[in-house]
Amino acid sequence: MEDELRVVEMGEYKLRFENDAEISEVFAEKARNELRETPELREEALRQLIDMIDSRDDMCRTYLTDEYLLGFLRVCKFYHESAFKRLHTSLIFKEKYPKYCGNLRPLEEKNVFTSNVFTVLPSRDQHGRRILLIEAGSKWNPKAVSLVELVRGVMMVVEAALLEPHTQICGATIVIDMIGLPISHVWQFSPGFAKMLLDWVQEVVPCRVKAVHIVNQPYIFNMVFNIFKPFIGEKLRNRIFFHGTDHASLTAHIEPKFLPTQYGGEMNLQTIYGENLHKVLGRYDDRFEEVNSRQLLDVKTKSKK
Repeated sequence: MEDELRVVEMGEYKLRFENDAEISEVFAEKARNELRETPELREEALRQLIDMIDSRDDMCRTYLTDEYLLGFLRVCKFYHESAFKRLHTSLIFKEKYPKYCGNLRPLEEKNVFTSNVFTVLPSRDQHGRRILLIEAGSKWNPKAVSLVELVRGVMMVVEAALLEPHTQICGATIVIDMIGLPISHVWQFSPGFAKMLLDWVQEVVPCRVKAVHIVNQPYIFNMVFNIFKPFIGEKLRNRIFFHGTDHASLTAHIEPKFLPTQYGGEMNLQTIYGENLHKVLGRYDDRFEEVNSRQLLDVKTKSKK
């Protein structure tokens, strides 16, 4: 029954948010080859990371579960000092940008989901990655769904996906559809916003963003990209691909069986199931209580162990 509560009905397809503690051998091998992960190193690196947290007056382990910390270790290939730096940066980020990532509660954020601006596709790609589709062109109406709501919605989806060990290991692919992008959308973005978002992607979130695919972009998209470009690091820059309307170009990266037909794929899937996604995320109340409780502490109020 618990497993069924994590299933998003999507027409003839189902998206299942996994809750498996065990990692299948295929994913375990990928973790060994790409992340250096072994049971022995996982245990040792986790102990070292916890020791670093416990040595700090401004951090508390109460809401930093082992499964959450493993996400930071995996994205940093089990170098515990790098994982600690990313974790600490994430807590500073929350403090700096509460408008975007403070008090995340899916039940109170229905608007962004019912707009169907973003979709988690039901199947992982051929590399085991989650695929997040964001339709940020004409389908997105900033007057109905603000940019802040859009970012908060994406953050909530990512938090749910990061419960999945397979997502921690394989990462995510993002497809951004800019079809019909109006000039009015360009004014939604500022250099400050671009820096915030790219800091989150590149330095904060404990997830391996393996590829970003831009599709159906019109000429004016260059104006948007130029706002973001100064803040894109080399690693991410090498993982951004522009496809326009060339479906063959996109399916050279993502096999057709994992994509909807409107992107050259084989899935007869409409992107209209945001309300169903919202209902499932609303069942993660305990998870988001943890998320919202993770914060840097005032050293005067840190609880004694």
